[in-house]
This record gives sequence, C-alpha cells and structure tokens, in this order.
Amino acid sequence: MTSKLQLTVPKAIADHYGIRPGDELEWIPAGDSIRVELVRRKAKSGQQLTATERVALFDAGMARVDKLQAAQLKANRGKPAPHDRGWTREDLYNDDRGLPRGFPR
Repeated sequence: MTSKLQLTVPKAIADHYGIRPGDELEWIPAGDSIRVELVRRKAKSGQQLTATERVALFDAGMARVDKLQAAQLKANRGKPAPHDRGWTREDLYNDDRGLPRGFPR
C-alpha cells in the first residue's frame, strides 16, 4: 500500500486472472473481506448477462467446488466420520439463532 492508498497486484495473480495495466478493478465489501473484480467481466452499461453467460459462470464455479471436494474426499479416505460435530440438528432448528430479537416464532 502506497502513501496514495494504491495497491500493487502481484505478477502471479495478475497473470492468472488476466489483469493488465489500465484495467479497472471494482472493490466489493464481503463481510470481513474484500472481493476484487475486473470491471470488464461485468455486464456493460446496465446490460444483463445472457443465460448462456450465466450458465458458463455457474459451471466454472462448480468446477472449482468439485475440485475442492474431490481433494477433501481423497484426504479423508479411510478416516472414520466424526460422531460429535459439537451441534445437533435439533440445535439448528429449535433455537433462536439468526432471528431478530422479539421475532415471533
């Protein structure tokens, strides 16, 4: 971070995501994190993505999920499943977590 609050993108990240000098990046709050997106990949001038473009984005995201899940399954192969998760299904459905105060049940 420079004194002008500018950031440098590491070369490996820029190469991987196709970020080039002059590209505009959008900084989006995401809880305790910040999501960075290339502006050129978003719909232009208020136009919406086509169904084909949305499906392609979904498929790319699911391919990443499939790869992560396959790696996790491989890492856990042969290990017994944990019996105590620290919570029960009843805990999830029978308490007031996530409901505003005074919210009728």
